[in-house]
Amino acid sequence: MDFQLTEEQRALKDGTRELLAGRFGRDRLRAAVEDPAPDHALWRELGAAGFFALRLPERDGGVGLGLPEAVLVLEEAGRALLPGPLVACQVLAGVVDGVAAGERIVGLCEGAREPVLWEHPAGCDELILLEGGDGTHDGRAAGEMEGARGRTGGAYRSAPDRVSCAPFASVDPLTPLARVLDLPRTEPVALDVPRLRREAALLTAAQQLGSAVRTVEMAAGHAREREQFGAPIGSFQAVKQLCAQMLVRAEMARSAVYAASITESVLDITGAKLLADEAAVRNARDCLQVHGGMGFTWEADVHLHLKRAWLHAERWGVAGEAEELLAAGLIA
Repeated sequence: MDFQLTEEQRALKDGTRELLAGRFGRDRLRAAVEDPAPDHALWRELGAAGFFALRLPERDGGVGLGLPEAVLVLEEAGRALLPGPLVACQVLAGVVDGVAAGERIVGLCEGAREPVLWEHPAGCDELILLEGGDGTHDGRAAGEMEGARGRTGGAYRSAPDRVSCAPFASVDPLTPLARVLDLPRTEPVALDVPRLRREAALLTAAQQLGSAVRTVEMAAGHAREREQFGAPIGSFQAVKQLCAQMLVRAEMARSAVYAASITESVLDITGAKLLADEAAVRNARDCLQVHGGMGFTWEADVHLHLKRAWLHAERWGVAGEAEELLAAGLIA
């Protein structure tokens, strides 16, 4: 069995990186810190490139690819720190009209978790709320067929102006948040909620992977250029060790995320999210350490990766819950 990316997958990954580098470079990133609202022109361009319609059938105007390819695309988005409800638009592209083409932006909330948080509330044209059906007891965690409980979750859609919400402080300046106080449950949506949750968790893990890989590059690049005592700091054993540990974490997360995109099992996705969260957070911290005093400054981009990693680590499954689920799977 060949676990390497195919030529087409590498081309997709490289093309996405090239597109984001050209349309969302560092200047645009720093501008987005001040104004994090999704860029609708960029969103439409991403839609035209098939970013959101990646997994839709070709007969429906999609690209006809699968979850592994979506993971590669979201990895590149995480590497670039692209702001916006990317995961929501990816998993709901075939549900909400206009999302696949990038003409409309949809938000996605977890109603089973408190507080109920809504990312980019001012930039969304529609909001989908998920309730129940967390997918952790759907049978596949124990290698069984999917059970009835796995499809008991509900999904409801609402126009943004009908949602009662309050401002909520976000650790990530690129991701404004609102706390949903009340959402009218008047229009149910037919969705496989447990599956959608699993896909959202995996695509979030892919973004974490992209950030973890990028901070390895940033740390190694700085270590090669920054000199102390007449030598690059990368020649010092302590710095070498930090960078090596960062690389190991990123590659472990990559293996887990890529594998989970193939199996789509609960335990594999849970493990992938856990490893990707750890890699993103700890790599950003170590990258900051390698940068020294300048790493703490607002002008450096390191803190943006750390804050995004903190935010994503609390979305679609947190560490404690993941560890409990994995432990239960081992003894089942």
